[in-house]
Amino acid sequence: MAAVTINAVIAQLENIISESIKTNDRMGYFAALYYKVTAAVRDGIAKGQFQNGARMEQFDVTFANRYLDALAAWKSNRPLSDSWRVAFEATKKSSALVLQQLLLGMNAHINLDLGIAAAEVSGGQMDDVQADFDAINTIISALTYQVVNDIDRMSPLLSLLGLHYNNQTSILIQFSIDNARDGAWCFAEDLIKKQGTDYTTCITQRDQTITKLAGGLINMQGFMRFTVWLIHLFEWKNPARIIKALHESSKAKIVVGTGS
Repeated sequence: MAAVTINAVIAQLENIISESIKTNDRMGYFAALYYKVTAAVRDGIAKGQFQNGARMEQFDVTFANRYLDALAAWKSNRPLSDSWRVAFEATKKSSALVLQQLLLGMNAHINLDLGIAAAEVSGGQMDDVQADFDAINTIISALTYQVVNDIDRMSPLLSLLGLHYNNQTSILIQFSIDNARDGAWCFAEDLIKKQGTDYTTCITQRDQTITKLAGGLINMQGFMRFTVWLIHLFEWKNPARIIKALHESSKAKIVVGTGS
C-alpha cells in the first residue's frame, strides 16, 4: 500500500530493514540508507527548515513511493523499471560490494525517480519546487558520503579503488551526486512538457539510459574486477550485521539545508 505520510514511509522502511535483518537479505542495505534520508527530511520539516514543509512532505512521500512500489513489484514478479530491476538483482550477488549495492539503488532512485517525483509534485510549475528539490538533494548528498565513510570499517580495503583511475573507477567511486541531481532536474523539466504516450516514452528512454549506467556500476572488467574482488575478500560478509551497522548510524545528525 502506498504511503501517504512521511511517518508511513519511515514505518515501511523500518519493516524492510527488520525483515532484511531476519532473512539476511542485502535488500536492507539501500533501505537503511534511505531511512537516513527520510528521517532527516522528517526532522527538517518539524524544525521548519524548508520553504514549504507541507509540500516537502508531499515531495518526499511521492519520491519514496517510487522506491517502495518498485520493491513491491519486484517481490511479486510484476513489471518494474529496468534500472530498479538491476539494483534488486544485485542484492542476490554475494560478490557485489556494499558500496556497489548502495550506488545501484541511488542510481535508480535519483537518476530516474527523483525527476518523475519533481514533475508530479510541481504541477507543471518547476520553479515552485526548486528550493525543495535542492534541499532533498543536499540531504542525499550529505548522507551518501557519510555512509561511504561508515562502510570503511565494513570494507577496510575500500581505499584501493583510488589507486588507479580509469572509466570504471570513475563510475564506481566518483558517482556524481551533483551530476545526478542536475540530470534529474532537466529530466523533470522535459517530463512536464510531455503528455500521453510522449510522457511514458520519455520515462522509458530515461530508464534505458540509467540502466546502462547501472551496468557500469556492477560489471567490472580487467584489473578493476580483480581490485573489487580483493576488496570484497576482506569486506564483512554477513548482510544482517551490515544492515544493523548502517541502520544504527542513522542516529548521526546532519544539518538540513536548502542550498544546492
